[in-house]
Amino acid sequence: MYFLKLVTVAIAAATIQSPLTEVKRLSDEPVLTPRPGQFDDLAAYNPTALKLGNKTVLLYRAQNKKGTSQIGYAESEDGIHFTQSAKPVLSPETDYEKDGGIEDPRIVKINGLYYLTYTGYNKTDAQLCLATSKDLKKWDRVGIIMPANKGTWNTQWTKSGAILTKKVNGKYWMYYLGTADGADQMGVASSTDLKHWQDATQRPVLSKRPGMFDSKVVEPGPAPLLTSDGILLIYNGADDKLVYRTGWVLFDKKDPTKVLSRSDEPFFKPEKKWEIEGQVPNVVFVEGLTQNGDMLNLYYGSGDTSTGVAQCKLKK
Repeated sequence: MYFLKLVTVAIAAATIQSPLTEVKRLSDEPVLTPRPGQFDDLAAYNPTALKLGNKTVLLYRAQNKKGTSQIGYAESEDGIHFTQSAKPVLSPETDYEKDGGIEDPRIVKINGLYYLTYTGYNKTDAQLCLATSKDLKKWDRVGIIMPANKGTWNTQWTKSGAILTKKVNGKYWMYYLGTADGADQMGVASSTDLKHWQDATQRPVLSKRPGMFDSKVVEPGPAPLLTSDGILLIYNGADDKLVYRTGWVLFDKKDPTKVLSRSDEPFFKPEKKWEIEGQVPNVVFVEGLTQNGDMLNLYYGSGDTSTGVAQCKLKK
């Protein structure tokens, strides 16, 4: 029995292997930066990403010097050198968006329609919201999809909705950030129509871990990927000193609430000067992803000021 127990522990430990190769930066400089006199003159960061033909498109958080955020549009032929639009594509209009704005978008395309989750912030509450579009330029608001202060375990703010594009058990699934008791942890919600969402659990699906890189914040990154091994979600963690690094978690592809494995160490961390300095120092925050076969381009906010790009591979 003792031998079998040792073998079982060894096998369990051996299964915690990263599904991703080592990350390398594709540029030594930011690919998006603030522009003086423009709507993004304070910051251009935390983008969502998608491929549109041969182009890479970023919808990014554009912050002006008043601190109000809008959604900017940028495109590139090579995924590195981007042209930023002259005007935002989505600006705060509703009571739940003024005057903080529209923050931290994440995009998916399902059945020909783009779904953009974002944080609506009115300087009082941050709430997870949704808008849809057919062309990425004209957006229709669905509204608040996970209200603040009304959750089961997440009794304060809600943010950062990362939607799985494939149905599991007849439902769509979304990982999101919920706040309670001074900590930001990850929840999961389900929906049959992508517009009405309900908590799928009575507690966080991914909790903070004392003494680790995600001891204070556990926040979804880009939309999760359905792989042969499970649902792979890249997420952002912050420790007690609010240093932001990037990890991964693998959920069961038959049960999106069940964790199969999780990174003990971050696979990406702030190293460049423009990642260590900024509005918020010591931050890399992966929010955008494009995929070409097993190659992943990761677009990330750096120092809550600019945007970088890095690359890794899915292990086979």
